[in-house]
Parts: sequence; structure tokens; C-alpha cells
Amino acid sequence: MITILSRLFIPNRENTSDPKVRRSYGMLSSILGICLNIILFLGKYIAGVQCGSIAIMSDAFNNLSDAGSSIITLIGFQFAGMKPDANHPFGHGRIEYISGFIVSMAIILMGFELGKSSIEKILHPEEIDTSLLSIFILLASIGIKLYMNFYNRRIGRKIDSAAMRATATDSLSDAIATSFVLLAILVMRFTGVNVDGWCGVAVACFILFAGYSAARETLSPLLGNPPDPELVQKIHQIVMSHPEIVGMHDLIVHDYGPGRIMVSLHGEVQGDGDIFALHDKIDLIERELSEKLGCEATIHMDPIETNNETVSRLRSEVSEIAKKIHPELTIHDFRMVNGRTHTNLIFDVVVPMDVRMQDRDVINAITDTIRKKYPNYYTVIRVDKSYVM
Repeated sequence: MITILSRLFIPNRENTSDPKVRRSYGMLSSILGICLNIILFLGKYIAGVQCGSIAIMSDAFNNLSDAGSSIITLIGFQFAGMKPDANHPFGHGRIEYISGFIVSMAIILMGFELGKSSIEKILHPEEIDTSLLSIFILLASIGIKLYMNFYNRRIGRKIDSAAMRATATDSLSDAIATSFVLLAILVMRFTGVNVDGWCGVAVACFILFAGYSAARETLSPLLGNPPDPELVQKIHQIVMSHPEIVGMHDLIVHDYGPGRIMVSLHGEVQGDGDIFALHDKIDLIERELSEKLGCEATIHMDPIETNNETVSRLRSEVSEIAKKIHPELTIHDFRMVNGRTHTNLIFDVVVPMDVRMQDRDVINAITDTIRKKYPNYYTVIRVDKSYVM
């Protein structure tokens, strides 16, 4: 169904890198979710009234709350697609993460409520409606919810949307919860044993875990998570494909929501090169990153000395010293300033986030090793943190 609807209502539907296409997919999925959940609510509520089943009527109102979650996702995609303005110059893309987080909170709330009611049913068992109508309604609900999980997860992957993945998790949680209700009915129908409460507790635990996973995925971009390694590799390949760039460091990817990425980095160039020609090359690389990766890039030009044999040799030695202290340590912005009584070696050392050494310990270890080999060499070291994995 979603494939047919996308062909009808989404022009150029394969170009998911286009923000308009991406938003159209999110809104179409949300509208379909609202319609299906309302149909489920009406069907279950009417069936519950006719057969006098409180369980089915309760599940009906759960579907009505799911329609509310789809409305939240729909609003999230609508606002996320708004253009930047004076108060929000980087756009509104992060609203999509917020809407996904709200949906995950709704999943967790449902898990708590289900766990509470399940414990009450264990302590005070209630009669379960085992009619064929109840079984048919539950089977239909499971099928529809599994379909909703399928298309939400598929589109979530297609447009890389944490909000859609959270909605898919919500649908899967509902399908599993209803499956356990159906299991309890079948056990009661054929054995007379009431396991409704225990099934409910098992489902509540699953839903709580699913809600926690969805919340972590949607909250992480808001807090600031590392960029996609594939994106980092593409940036590195584009920048280093130009012979004027002899090295790069201090790469930071700023995520302001899907389709709104800003990149900053330092590009190392030969210090004795033509500054105007190098500046023009930096501008061209920034435009190339924008055209190929759809990101806004700012590159700081770092001149380094490449034709001084002594500086090159010492840079390599210091780099090896850093790697012996920890294999993930790297250096950049290496300079050598000669004086009458001593020589200053000035450089930055990059310490990745997963390296457990204290910054002061890293500086002392490098300094001590250099001073043992070169007593007249003093170090001026600044610690950098790596923001990529």
C-alpha cells in the first residue's frame, strides 16, 4: 500500500536526499498510521461492546493513543521541514528527533501501565473473553500492526529517520502485546488456565526495553553523537583527493537535523605555497563537499613546513613517540622555534574520547620522552579531542 501511495503522492520519490521528498515520506507514513489506528479503534471498540470484552475495548483505546503518536510524528515532520528563520538560523530539523523522543516516552508509559495492570490481574484474576470474535479481532490487529511496523521501519531506513524507527518500534510493541493477549485467550479456551497476568508482565518488560532503545536512539542526536563513519570517510576522501592538501585534522560534524549538516575541519597546506591559489582551492573543496554530500563546510587553512628536513624528521619522531604512549594518539600543527639556549617544539596532540589517559599524563609522557633524547628541546603541547570515531 505504502509503495502505491508514494507513487501517487510523492514526485521524484527515489531522491530521498531531497528534503521535500524526505518530508513527504514521513508525512505520508504518519497519515497512513493515523488512518489505520483509527480503523482499529473503531473495529475493536464496536466488537468489544458487542461481546462485552473489557480487554478488547481497552486495546481499542490503546490504538487511539497510537493514532495520537502518529499525529505527533506528522507534526514533527511538518515543523522539521520549515525553512531557517532569524530565531532558528540552522533550521528546525531537530524537531524530528524531539517527536521521536515523545513517541518513545509514550511507549515507556504504555509499558508501565501494562505492567501495573498485569500485576493486578495476577493478584486478582479476571474472566477472559474467549469468543471466536475476540480471537478474529486480535488476529486482524496483529496483522495490521506488523504491517505498520514493516512499512515504518522500511521508510525509516530509506530516509534515515529516528522518528520513523521509533514509530515502527511502537507498532511492533503493540503487535507483540496483542499476541500475548491472544495467547492468554487460547490457553484459557483450551486448558481453562488463566495466564493473562503473567503474559502481560512479559509483554510489559519487552515494551519497556523497546521504549528505552527508541528513546536512546532519538535522544542521542540531540545530545551530540559521533558522525557516521561512512560520512567521515567520504569527507576525508574528497578533501585528500586534492594534492594541495597534505593533511587534515580537527574534523567536526554538526548535526542540526536530517538533511542539515555543517562540517568544519583544518586542511594542512605547504607553508611556502601561493596563499591566494591555496585559498581558492579551499573554496573549491568547500563547494565540492556541499555538492556531493549536501553539507555546508568551513575549512581552516593550516600552513605547515614541508621542505625543512629537520622539522620533518622531528615531526615523524614525535609522532612515533605519541603512538608508543598510546596507538591512537596523533599530532598536528607541528612547529619548531629555535632559540639561543633551547628549542621549542610546539604541536597539538589528538586524544580520542575512548582513551582513558588524563590529558596531563599524556603531555608529561611525551615531554619526558623528548627531554631524555633531546635535553635542550622544550615542548609546548595542546591537547585536542577527536569528535569522530
